[in-house]
Amino acid sequence: MSAAAPRLRQAMAGLHTWTGLMFGWLLYAMFLTGAASYFREEISQWMRPELPVLTQAPVAADSAARAVATLQVLAPGATQWVIDLAGARTNVVAASWRIGEIDGHAVLDPLTGQALAARTTDGGEFFYYFHFSLHYLPRVAARWLVGLATMFMLVALVSGVITHKKIFANFFTFRRGKGQRSWLDAHNAVSVTALPFHLMITYTGLVTLMTLYMPWGADSAPSAAQVRPALRAEMTALLPAGAPSGASAALADVGAMVREAQQRWGPDSVARVIVDHPGDAASRVRVVRDDAGRVSVSPRYLVFDGPSGTLQQVRGQAGPAAETRGVLYGLHVARFADPAIRWLFFLSSLAGTAMVATGLVLWTAKRRAKQAATEKPAFGFRLVERLNVATIAGLPVAMAAFLWGNRLLPLALADRREWEIHLFFIAWALALLLAIARPVQRAWVELFAAGAALLAVLPWVGVVMRLRESGGLTGFDIALWGLSLVLAGIAMHLGHPKRIARP
Repeated sequence: MSAAAPRLRQAMAGLHTWTGLMFGWLLYAMFLTGAASYFREEISQWMRPELPVLTQAPVAADSAARAVATLQVLAPGATQWVIDLAGARTNVVAASWRIGEIDGHAVLDPLTGQALAARTTDGGEFFYYFHFSLHYLPRVAARWLVGLATMFMLVALVSGVITHKKIFANFFTFRRGKGQRSWLDAHNAVSVTALPFHLMITYTGLVTLMTLYMPWGADSAPSAAQVRPALRAEMTALLPAGAPSGASAALADVGAMVREAQQRWGPDSVARVIVDHPGDAASRVRVVRDDAGRVSVSPRYLVFDGPSGTLQQVRGQAGPAAETRGVLYGLHVARFADPAIRWLFFLSSLAGTAMVATGLVLWTAKRRAKQAATEKPAFGFRLVERLNVATIAGLPVAMAAFLWGNRLLPLALADRREWEIHLFFIAWALALLLAIARPVQRAWVELFAAGAALLAVLPWVGVVMRLRESGGLTGFDIALWGLSLVLAGIAMHLGHPKRIARP
């Protein structure tokens, strides 16, 4: 057993190194954009500065009734209305509908129900969906790639714990200015600090898309055509709208339905109202419970008959399998979290980002001395080194460019929402070109400095342009300054004359 232990650790070390390297750049992007996703509602509010700040808490029942009245004018022929009510982190009612093959969207004032004019943007939703869909790639292919990277991440975590037999003891060791040793100590520190979170977020990330990765249970059932809809009903309140009757009928008071739901669940407990076939005799209304305050995201909703307003179904619990999946999914997205827990998840995600980044840099640090002794470093080494710069230092620049685009692109620009996203990828591509063209150490410093400068100046753009009635700064602006200081500190550390002279 004693002779086998070193061989096991040696095998795990190779597994840890190469699984981490193969998907390290993708995992870094997933961790960083995933961290931003914990504040996607706040980012979306900041990116739509025209929307008014709520001066009083809206009444959910009244907001729902007013939204229905507005949608009867905006989308009378829709097959379904989806109304997301305002809450503690959102200042508007988000309405969406589908007419034929065309989707429509609007933001409504929760106090009046009137449609509001705001710049078109994906807001924080871009970071959320990018971190598991990668935007430009086909949807299924992207999620399979993300799932593969997540599985490799889980392997790297387990093999890393086995490899470092003194990982917890070494957590308290940091050898400054020792090159490879310093990077190893930093990697150990950020890995151990949030290791339970890293294991949880990686495993639950796989569970969120489990029906894509493991569909065989439902597909192999004798009545698979019925099993799939039933499975979807267990996991989401977004059920098929069903068939209309063809006979018209007025919709009952939706506000009364929301009030009935609140009597069951408590105040401020309704998040969404879904109306199927509004104006039809076969219409139905689903009032969906908010996920806040409960870990599981398994759907809880009431189903009402649309014309009469009578309660038809109470969905108060899910089956054991669906509830287990709901808890694991809920842990991943943290919709239950209060501000303190949300910040803890955000900082833990940043620790995961740093863990991946230090692991990538450690790979080059371990091989730099050998490569320096050769006349020309190996292509693989140079490729990893440049990709490290473009990914680790370039992604913050790309994210800042996305936010700058929100402020500076003309409001009347066609496809404005898409151009904000295009700027993200254009800036990231330019970061890659700079990483290729410049000396490596200079490229690190210049990209981190650029990210710091972009984030530091950005809050003042809104003040100068007077994008808000108060003309003041927001909590998100202050957070941008905090992140700017972090990037500036890294740039100053890497830009020290001794490090420029000897990487």
